[in-house]
Amino acid sequence: MPPRSWLFVPGDSEKKLSKAPETGAHAIIVDLEDAVAPAAKAAAREVARGWLEARRAADPGHAGTRQARWLRINAIDTSLWREDLAAIMAGAPDGIVLPKTEGPDQVRLVSAELDALEQRHGLAPGSTRLLPLVSETAGAALTIPAYVGQSLPRLAGLTWGAEDLSAVLGATRKRDAAGRWTDTFRFVRAQTLLAAHALEVWPVDTLHADFRDEAGLRTAAETARADGFAGMLAIHPAQVPVINAAFAPTDAELAHARAIVDAFAANPGAGTLQIDGRMIDQPHLKQARQLLGIA
Repeated sequence: MPPRSWLFVPGDSEKKLSKAPETGAHAIIVDLEDAVAPAAKAAAREVARGWLEARRAADPGHAGTRQARWLRINAIDTSLWREDLAAIMAGAPDGIVLPKTEGPDQVRLVSAELDALEQRHGLAPGSTRLLPLVSETAGAALTIPAYVGQSLPRLAGLTWGAEDLSAVLGATRKRDAAGRWTDTFRFVRAQTLLAAHALEVWPVDTLHADFRDEAGLRTAAETARADGFAGMLAIHPAQVPVINAAFAPTDAELAHARAIVDAFAANPGAGTLQIDGRMIDQPHLKQARQLLGIA
């Protein structure tokens, strides 16, 4: 099952990282980019590697937890990202978040770097997955459809960001008076969702910037799940339980999914069936299996 909650934790804070495993987040993103001042980058790499190595030793193969360990490197248009990867791959992160990604060629560039680093550190080839942030500049946002149809074996999902994009655009608002995304941001969000589903990877919704706004976060997370996102980014531990609850299937949803799977199992040659007076077909079966985690 895809992670529901993706929590950013500053890579230069040993204190915050020490508390990360207890947050309940399904994925921790150790942040070497926005959360770390330029002068602290080198020190943050050492802290991040130490944390990754310690967590790997404490829970090899995730035997005791489903919490994934990811790392956000610095942008590909800087000289820092290669230094980030060289420093931390000994810690065997589950994946790398790519900021300000401007198209699939940059994903391939990082993938090639990871090929060599996995070999150097004795890691399984292709084991380090990638989650690009695909909308942090205007140019990047326009490349989102370009991912579709590409061979990107490491790609785990797609996510997007509104904060950097709004700054680039000089936008004075991202949401309208009713709390809905304005047109540009709604377009980018929809493109991310559609491209991820076309690629059959995880669509991950952007963060809710006001971490004190629990009601707004709940609405955003519930809307994200209803729209088809698999999870959501978080910037504060208090956001994690709200996101996890919003993306958790209800008992009624699970029961309905089991009924669909059982109905097709009992009628293996059927293309369509009826359950409770409603027609169901193969797309419903696929969705039910995904919900039950047995796809």
